[in-house]
Amino acid sequence: MKIPAFTLPGPFARVGARLPQLPPTLALVTGLNLTLDRLLPRDALEPLTGKRLLLKVTDAGLALRFTFGPRGFRPLFDGQAPDLTISATTRDYLALALREADPDTLFFSRRLLMEGETDLGLLVKNTLDAVDWDALLARLAALRLPGASALFARGL
Repeated sequence: MKIPAFTLPGPFARVGARLPQLPPTLALVTGLNLTLDRLLPRDALEPLTGKRLLLKVTDAGLALRFTFGPRGFRPLFDGQAPDLTISATTRDYLALALREADPDTLFFSRRLLMEGETDLGLLVKNTLDAVDWDALLARLAALRLPGASALFARGL
């Protein structure tokens, strides 16, 4: 299934920027921590230790601040400058997650922006490229979550 081209309407970003960022950040770091040592090798992520990361979902007004440490990913609450900022729209993050688009294509078409320490951006890109997404989907399907079978039947 191909994701249609879309951008969330402007009011989403204005409202999203005013909402607490902790709930979506907790969802993100929880998801990342669930993949540690299963899909994301902890040793490959070592260069991220102590680095401030900012994931922006531009059309949703989200700015998710987090870091990586010995106990995994955790949210950040300070306003210090991030070491790496990754910005894209909701649609482009979905395209990455569903392997419809690769980071290089989005980066060179200026739909995925990386600012800060470029070596960290390259590490994140290479780590995402190395993830066995089919294995992840198979594990999720095995959990038999309510409604999951409909998603997998549609190829999500």
